[in-house]
Amino acid sequence: MLARYSSDQLRVYAVWLPMLWGDARGKWNGNTMPDTRVIHFWDGDLQVGQWFAKQVDGFEGISWDTYYLYGPDATWENTPSPLMSSGGTIYGERIALEMQVRALLEK
Repeated sequence: MLARYSSDQLRVYAVWLPMLWGDARGKWNGNTMPDTRVIHFWDGDLQVGQWFAKQVDGFEGISWDTYYLYGPDATWENTPSPLMSSGGTIYGERIALEMQVRALLEK
């Protein structure tokens, strides 16, 4: 999807978590999305996943394989807001995500 949108206004923060048996830091390929607009993070302790689950999604647990879409007016005080949309799995929601990104970039 990133290849179809060349806008430098688009930023992606990818947080990788070890949720499945093969998800180990040593096996992690940080070049999965080789685009300069993507910043990759490794969350081996699941802290980011737990924080988003509790603070943004409203449940105790771990949020993973989820996207959160924020527009250019988003700020982060206690939690990032306003949240435009979220969903998961990312692959399962890829069409909806792309439509939302396209609409956001066309504004």
